[in-house]
Amino acid sequence: MTVSTAPERAPERPGAPARTPLARRLLRDPVVVSGAVAVLLWVVAALYSPEFAGWGQIVTLLTVASFLGVIAIGQTLVIIAGGEGIDLSVGATATLSAIVASRYMDGSNEGIVVAVLLALGASCVVGVVNAVGVLVFRVPPLVMTLGMIAVVTGFIRLYTGGRPEGSAAPLLRTLVTGDTVAGIPGVLWLWLGLAVLVVWLLRRTSFGWRLYAVGGNPTTAYLSGVSPTAVRFSAYVLSSLFAGVGGMLLLGYAQNVYTSLGTDYMLNSVAAAVIGGTALVGGVGGYLGTVIGAILLTVLDSLLRIMQIGGGEWGDAPRQIIYGVVLIIVLTAYGRQKRLRQ
Repeated sequence: MTVSTAPERAPERPGAPARTPLARRLLRDPVVVSGAVAVLLWVVAALYSPEFAGWGQIVTLLTVASFLGVIAIGQTLVIIAGGEGIDLSVGATATLSAIVASRYMDGSNEGIVVAVLLALGASCVVGVVNAVGVLVFRVPPLVMTLGMIAVVTGFIRLYTGGRPEGSAAPLLRTLVTGDTVAGIPGVLWLWLGLAVLVVWLLRRTSFGWRLYAVGGNPTTAYLSGVSPTAVRFSAYVLSSLFAGVGGMLLLGYAQNVYTSLGTDYMLNSVAAAVIGGTALVGGVGGYLGTVIGAILLTVLDSLLRIMQIGGGEWGDAPRQIIYGVVLIIVLTAYGRQKRLRQ
């Protein structure tokens, strides 16, 4: 009689889900996929232009990405909150904030506090109007926020007469572009602080849990004592608030303001969030992925520029086409909606 010395395998529990290999889990992780694509694009750009790999260029890329990253904070919150939530007015809101701030700063530090308060206040008004339209009058978010672009743009024209005045305060310029530790601009430290704050807000506070609960299943959240209306209302207001912060940072970087300052951030903020794994159906995602998405889009834009794609009679159309193609490829790589929910 032969006795087996092989260790016995523990019996599998009926219905127990099979463990997914680590490599497969990583390939399904949108943060990992987006990060890998960003690094790949950076390597291609560095091979095409060795100067791209320099420390100074890396800092510049991150600085440019920070503006998109800050504006996309609110976009991420609105999308996570569900209800087909989206805020296309963030670009116009950023422009409004920069224009209000520049007029009251007027190149001086004396009125900087008042300028900041008025700029952020004006931004929050846009968020309140968006929230009321979506949650009270049941206007679809896409329609409401798209309409607000026209409203805010019209107000800007009336407010400025088509000719924005003023400039950034020296203190704001120093905050955004001034070197600190290791030659890193202050705006990057600010972005890092906001990123830590938002990740903590989403993962470690009752507000974040309620946001995910409402986005995942508003009926269950309501039966659990959470008000979907209040949560989504706060998400729209925060979206405009962070757009306003981004607009002021843009003012500090450009030093002067113009009426199309934040236009490019309307769709790019959505793309950064979605590329980073925030599902448009709501209830899934996080800000860390949005950070990676913002960096990816910035590296891609820089690569296209050093390769001299776009411009001339074609304008930005070629770059926009490639943006869309990359977005589709990344989303296809790790799937969408149902797989993310699972």
